[in-house]
Amino acid sequence: MPVFETVKVAAVQACSVILDAEASVDKALGLLHQAADKEVQLAVFPETFVSVYPSGAWGQQAAQFGGFDEMWERLWASSLEVPGPAVDKLVAACAERGIYCAIGINERELQRPGSLYNSLLLLGPEGVLIKHRKLVPTMHERLFHGPGDGTDLKVVETNLGRIGGLICWENRMPLARYELYTQGVQIWLAPTADDSEGWLASMRHIAIESGAFVISAPQYIERSSFPDDFPLPLPDGEIFGRGGAAIIEPRGGEVIAGPLYDEEGIVIAEIDLKVGLHAKRWFDVVGHYKRIDLGTSQSEE
Repeated sequence: MPVFETVKVAAVQACSVILDAEASVDKALGLLHQAADKEVQLAVFPETFVSVYPSGAWGQQAAQFGGFDEMWERLWASSLEVPGPAVDKLVAACAERGIYCAIGINERELQRPGSLYNSLLLLGPEGVLIKHRKLVPTMHERLFHGPGDGTDLKVVETNLGRIGGLICWENRMPLARYELYTQGVQIWLAPTADDSEGWLASMRHIAIESGAFVISAPQYIERSSFPDDFPLPLPDGEIFGRGGAAIIEPRGGEVIAGPLYDEEGIVIAEIDLKVGLHAKRWFDVVGHYKRIDLGTSQSEE
């Protein structure tokens, strides 16, 4: 039975401790406690917060066969396995503070040490609720991450409401979105590295289309965050990701908190899930506005 309560949520905009999984998890724990101190019930962290986003600012160099072994080895070493001790620490903090946490990670498999995945975790006091691997890594990301298989696209029912989401440009994929719509999502997680105005426009559209509140949590990436021994040259510039954390309501797609640019911070809003129910009186894409007969092409004879 879905709930229609008022929930306090947050988009956490912060930079990873780059190529240091333990320190990135510790930073996430500190920020999670800060959010809990403000009575936040769900905190959403950026894409691949643990422990680096393979930004286009330097990631395209991986297209070369040679000269990338050190970077790959360090990226793999600073990734997480699920389940695993680092995830256990985050779950323990959720249990201690009675909070839910969505966080992006580079995921590795110890039993098959090789490929990495761009994964979204939803954690709660009861453990790992969602582990979703990004379906299609975007552009240069394909040099780092394997594709997900779609079997983990799900919405989970919690005492806060029904929670689900997609990673960065997966949110542009109509069929992936529709799968979550059919599961009655009420709170939409959107960790990302996209700081563009177009991204924010997409989030506003998804809020209206889904009838769900959207929590957009982008990376904020400074040049100064990279360690001195980072194994690749960095381009000119001081900021590689401006952020833009925001929370959007579903009735009119209005931004009710944020966007926050050019700094770390926690964007917080109280969301009344009844607003989503009211929005679906006007437009329910999987209900009274559904036209399943239009789902396939009729052009073939």
